[in-house]
Amino acid sequence: MPHPAKPAEGSWTEHYPDLGTGPVSYADSVSPGFYEREREAIFARLPDYAQIGVGQASVEEIEQINILRAAQLAMRRAVDSLGVTPALIIVDGNRLPGFSFPTQCVVGGDGISLSIAAASIVAKVTRDREMKTLAESFPGYGWETNVGYPTPEHRAAIQRLGLTPHHRRTFRAVYEVLTTNYCFDFLS
Repeated sequence: MPHPAKPAEGSWTEHYPDLGTGPVSYADSVSPGFYEREREAIFARLPDYAQIGVGQASVEEIEQINILRAAQLAMRRAVDSLGVTPALIIVDGNRLPGFSFPTQCVVGGDGISLSIAAASIVAKVTRDREMKTLAESFPGYGWETNVGYPTPEHRAAIQRLGLTPHHRRTFRAVYEVLTTNYCFDFLS
């Protein structure tokens, strides 16, 4: 089957995932039901079908403005990185990010729209790759496999090794480890 041509500037719809809050060590996270190998294969083909823009918010920005506003900031950065003006932006979620172009929210969008699912794959593959790279500089947290999620291994590593600049201190799982450690230190 031939690949469809990329749409002309101004004539297409851009889709963005709602950037989730699961990982304690990274800003964005989404999980369409694919295995890593499948996501990587789809990710490799997506430039044949769409222009892709990626935007991120730093841990510091998340801590300062909260995860929702940081996700919206990352979406704006993704739009800015496209270099074209989308005709419509569809966001997976229920909050409009404040774009100056037409925008539509779709709750559960990655299960409804292939375009939103594709954007979710871009976000997840980008995040997973960055976490694996960070794992080389911060060994012991298991980021090469848990990609920042608060698994038992990751929580134990935080207790054993402490926090890195990439940990979100306002994330509940990190906060619980910090307050648990504080209580134990206080009682010792």
